Amino acid sequence: MPIRSRRNVPSSKASGARRSSAKLWGTVAGGAAVVTAAGVVVSMTTGTPPATAPSVSAPAHSAPQASGEGVRELHGVPVGYPHTRSGAKAAAANYTTVGGSSQFLTDKDARHRAVAVMATRDSAGAAVKKADHVAEDAVGSLQGDTSKVSAKRTVARTGVLSAHVLGFDAHGAMVRLWTTTVRGSTAGHATPKTGFQSVTVTLTWESDDWKLKDSTASTGLVAPIDVRQASNVPTDFSDYASAAAEDPVLRGAEDRSGFPAPYGHNERGARAAAVSATMLYGDPRFFTDEDWRHRMLSATAASSVLYSVTSDTDSTARLVMENRGVGADGTTVDGSELITRTAALATRSISYSDQAASVELWTASVGGVAGKDETQRPQVAFLRMTVDLVWEDGTWKTTAVTPSEPLVPSPPAMQEAAPADSFADVGGASNAPATA
Repeated sequence: MPIRSRRNVPSSKASGARRSSAKLWGTVAGGAAVVTAAGVVVSMTTGTPPATAPSVSAPAHSAPQASGEGVRELHGVPVGYPHTRSGAKAAAANYTTVGGSSQFLTDKDARHRAVAVMATRDSAGAAVKKADHVAEDAVGSLQGDTSKVSAKRTVARTGVLSAHVLGFDAHGAMVRLWTTTVRGSTAGHATPKTGFQSVTVTLTWESDDWKLKDSTASTGLVAPIDVRQASNVPTDFSDYASAAAEDPVLRGAEDRSGFPAPYGHNERGARAAAVSATMLYGDPRFFTDEDWRHRMLSATAASSVLYSVTSDTDSTARLVMENRGVGADGTTVDGSELITRTAALATRSISYSDQAASVELWTASVGGVAGKDETQRPQVAFLRMTVDLVWEDGTWKTTAVTPSEPLVPSPPAMQEAAPADSFADVGGASNAPATA
């Protein structure tokens, strides 16, 4: 799929697309390589091997689920997950996203209905009280510098950057998420603020679905905003206020190749395919593992663009590896680890028909190398992306992913960036979030 700037690269000029792709991946002053692939902005930094995660039970293995529909919604809550690790990751991510949404935080009745859907039978009462307390605490962050919260103008979005399964068996799972949040209002003069959290979600397999037993949150690794991105003004966020866009829904449904199962032939399926494409382009294996990259492209890109996008991404991935001195194992000679992740904060449909769709996403991408060089610490960049898709071979395939103007919140208040080497804890394939 062409990775291009719509303004500068006519689709009829393949050589122009290649030049644009190389420019997007490029390098910047100070030696920090910056990669934009499918809107994935990656500022390279360094690291140490991931810490060993605790386990709550022995791992269990379930066969992948291949389903065109899978997850559905009940009272605004995605339900119906596969009984797999990926399904548990998806449930943990979706329940965390719902719990941080504008409707959940501002509408008591909607919040209580959502909790009734998410929570286990035994934990429902305590979960309602906890949710009410969280909503009460969130008021200040949602009103910006105005005197009260305007529900329609709130910005309350959550993006999942990593998901690590701490324990899993047939009866339960524990998943640790690293998330970025954006909270604020499009009214007033205060730009919505970003934040980072570490969220540990405990799930129980109940009534043939993953149910929420408990969730705890603390401050997560703080990545500084890319130095080349300036904060937008509040009104710029209007397209992604509560009433204007939708939260992404992750399914965790995979085919036997490990990539997303076929999507439903509807607008929801097109949105999900767009979300997965941007997430997969932000996976570190995109840069370090040629076989994985080729299989991913075969699974997600339309046949009409597969040859050109494979050629272009091979070139740009090699460029990044060479510029950063990263080997096929994803590390540098001193053991520093390549860290790249992309999360979708929200989606908007631009156009839809039975055969073609265009979806705009607001994304947050973290990238760097986790290691001792603090100047190479991972940074986060916020972009709007347009993903064009066609219906092909029984699913949605991408034909183009086009970065557009950044949409940048204010940095976290009174929080220092985490040390560069600490980001190794969210690296590696095992920490990849479930796809949509």
